[in-house]
Amino acid sequence: MMYREQTASWSLSEAIFGKAKDYLQLTKFTLSFLVVFSCVVGYLMVPQVNIGSAKVLLLFIAGICITGAANAFNQLMERDTDALMRRTAGRPLPAGRMQPVEALTVALVLTLAGLILLSVYFNPLAAWVSLISLCLYAFVYTPWKRWNSLAVFVGAFPGALPPLIGWIAGSGTLSAGGWSLFLLQFFWQFPHFWAIAWIAHEDYQRAGFRLLPGNGTRNAYAAMQILSFTILLIMAGFLPYLLHVYGSFALSAGLLTGAYLLYRAWKLVEKCDSASARQLMFAAYIYFIAVQFAMLIDKI
Repeated sequence: MMYREQTASWSLSEAIFGKAKDYLQLTKFTLSFLVVFSCVVGYLMVPQVNIGSAKVLLLFIAGICITGAANAFNQLMERDTDALMRRTAGRPLPAGRMQPVEALTVALVLTLAGLILLSVYFNPLAAWVSLISLCLYAFVYTPWKRWNSLAVFVGAFPGALPPLIGWIAGSGTLSAGGWSLFLLQFFWQFPHFWAIAWIAHEDYQRAGFRLLPGNGTRNAYAAMQILSFTILLIMAGFLPYLLHVYGSFALSAGLLTGAYLLYRAWKLVEKCDSASARQLMFAAYIYFIAVQFAMLIDKI
């Protein structure tokens, strides 16, 4: 009897753990965390917001809800193409561990929860811009990926809105400081995402996605586009400095890590291989993390 009870308890624990893991995969929690982190940084960069604000946790929860919902809608719409790619075939929907109605329910509940938190504890403008970001990502960018490589440009808009949403949550306005943070994240996404698209090119081809610039193939033209947007990213780093959002330390951190990112982009132009793209991807992560923390340290 005791053995049966222990076995039942273990089975229940495994089922709960498995379901929790599926929900984390459905909402792409790791990616969502990075996105929401940039939203929180945008909030903390508002001059009148205290770094130790207790509302940071509420904004983080609201951001996780909205971003997780967007990712759930994305996977719901792409479950058939996800089944064709090695890197996504194990997700709960294509693997059959979750039914579409359950994923839709999760997405709707998270959307509602996030919007309520933003409206009640921050301001309605932050909630409206968050809803626009979710709709652009889930219902414009997601289907566009099947048409042409301009999807990356379209997807860069919702991808860059989190720091602006954070700024709106703290200030209640669409002022220039928030837009400067938007531009910084907007241009960062191109070397970052195109590096991923280069590495996973065969997988994306199997699903019918053409995400690299130009004709969607790995070539010198695509590498040059990545290099060009890396230069634009470095230039965008001057705007928050000129608007007195952050100081010279954050600017220097952006220039230093930007120079390394530029070097990796140039190496991709020279070699046009996946190893160089992988190094570029990691350089983009280094840039993102370094600049985010430098901004917090050097807030004006």
